[in-house]
Amino acid sequence: MGGTGDPPEGTPEGASTGGEDEYRSVVFDESFVRAARLQEFSAQERIADHAPAVRRRPSLHRGLSRQALILVLLIAIAFGTAIYMGVRHPYQTPAAQPAEPLRMTVIPLSPGAAVPGAIDPELLYARSPADQFRVGGDGITMPASRRTAHFSDGQVVAALTTAKDYLVKSSLDPDVLNGGTSRPVRILLDPQQLDQFDQSFTHPAADGRHAPTGWLVRFDPTRAELADSKIRVQGTLQVAELDSNTLEITADHTFVYALRPTGSDATAKASLFTVRRELQFRFDRDDLRMHQAQLVVSYVQAGPLACAEDSVNHLHPLLAGQTAKAGGPAGTDPYATGSATALCGSLATSAQPRL
Repeated sequence: MGGTGDPPEGTPEGASTGGEDEYRSVVFDESFVRAARLQEFSAQERIADHAPAVRRRPSLHRGLSRQALILVLLIAIAFGTAIYMGVRHPYQTPAAQPAEPLRMTVIPLSPGAAVPGAIDPELLYARSPADQFRVGGDGITMPASRRTAHFSDGQVVAALTTAKDYLVKSSLDPDVLNGGTSRPVRILLDPQQLDQFDQSFTHPAADGRHAPTGWLVRFDPTRAELADSKIRVQGTLQVAELDSNTLEITADHTFVYALRPTGSDATAKASLFTVRRELQFRFDRDDLRMHQAQLVVSYVQAGPLACAEDSVNHLHPLLAGQTAKAGGPAGTDPYATGSATALCGSLATSAQPRL
């Protein structure tokens, strides 16, 4: 009987089976079959006797193709053009203008009679014009914010928030009021005003430029201290666009403090001390981004104070039962350049509590 693959009638006579015997010892295992590369020849290759048994595939190109190189070049050109236009275009944001130095005026208000006092600060507030004032930062109300021609709603809100923070730190912070620190106020100022601020505290002068009491409210710590932490406040904030690069905010607030002699106990009579601060702030775009302000005008009225006492470095309040000493403000020399006119006002009786 024939072997596997032979015709049913057996191997034809004269046919050779040597070919099968020749390759019978060759074993094609599975790894060999998997690794074999199959290549179908074209008709031309099958016709040509000299065609190679296996045609090699073209090797893969190493590196970037021509299209990728062109794309990278176009991106580089576009990026370079953008940088060039950003440097040379005619609509650049103007450089920030130098900050103006602060111009300040501090006017003591002298009482015409003895300062009224009471043990209970609440009674003093209830009998004074501050009866309807709010307490602390709640008295610094924010107006409705609206965008201007060149500033967005968010930028206007940023300016108002910084102005309010300045008022809170410079008028309501207990550590600032007792003269313990000025840093909370300093960090809110434009860096261009820091030299003037620092000089005001290291070398205070009544020149309209370097009075600490023009920057903030602080009392003589050897004379007075807060009798009640609930400081009464009322006032307004107004926003205006000074120019296309500057926002201006005007703050007008009245602060009313209850004070007692330093070191006294709760049985000592307290008295009210009133400070009206009219401040003008300016903000460029850097100030808005950095939460800083340029304080350009500070107009302060405070009392009861004695005109004869120096109110440049600290405020020296007249307390319950005290009267103003005789004498007016320090003399003004009209020949001295750069000096400010000494001013003093009279504290109206209606501004005092009615006991």
